Amino acid sequence: MGTTTKTKAIVLHSLKYGDASLIVDVLTEELGRVSFMARIPKTSKARVKKQFFQPMTILDLEFDYRQRSSLQHIKDARIAIPYYNIPFEPVKSSVLLFIAEFLYNVTKDEQHNRALFNYVVSSLQWYDAAECDFANFHLVFMMRLSRFIGFYPNLEDYVSGSYFDLRNGCFSTLAPLHNDVLQPVDAGRICKLMRMDYENMRLFRLSRQERNRFTDIALYYYRLHVPNMGELQSFEILKEIFGA
Repeated sequence: MGTTTKTKAIVLHSLKYGDASLIVDVLTEELGRVSFMARIPKTSKARVKKQFFQPMTILDLEFDYRQRSSLQHIKDARIAIPYYNIPFEPVKSSVLLFIAEFLYNVTKDEQHNRALFNYVVSSLQWYDAAECDFANFHLVFMMRLSRFIGFYPNLEDYVSGSYFDLRNGCFSTLAPLHNDVLQPVDAGRICKLMRMDYENMRLFRLSRQERNRFTDIALYYYRLHVPNMGELQSFEILKEIFGA
């Protein structure tokens, strides 16, 4: 027998399995990453509905947690925090697909981490409510997330002309003896990026090319620190739709 568990969860990825089931990967508040088998009855009165498992949906889940099982089974699911704006904004919806793929890759081994979970939820709520000047959201989200995963850059030693050592997450006036380094121009971009937050990012006017370069740098930094992190397919879509 499992332990009845109730938790908030953020949907990261779902895959159709057979005629009436989904395999769903979520980030939960109580247990970190969990994979589920979700049966989707075809009746309109069903309590568990397919639309609940769209990427980045925030759910309340109830399930019997079985520690030795790789797939848990959902007993009940409902929307915990509905979005009011994102579903009707194609740009925001596209960014959320990118964020979902990004989180799916970088939280694969994540155990219970309530601070990380709360950061993601509060970021999504901010994004849903934002009416304008949110073009840099994904950049701020990615770099601020590194604080909760354990490799937030050390910004204290920056001076103009510094290099940025991507392996060690720090600035240096001398180039390190490996190739995972940003030259001074891009190192300055990292310093600029890390000064952004959701409230002030509207003051940082970036061109399409700059935003593209910032995103490339952030993803490269994560790939160095997250084992087996692949290329994100949704990044190409983001570049087309949003000028990432």
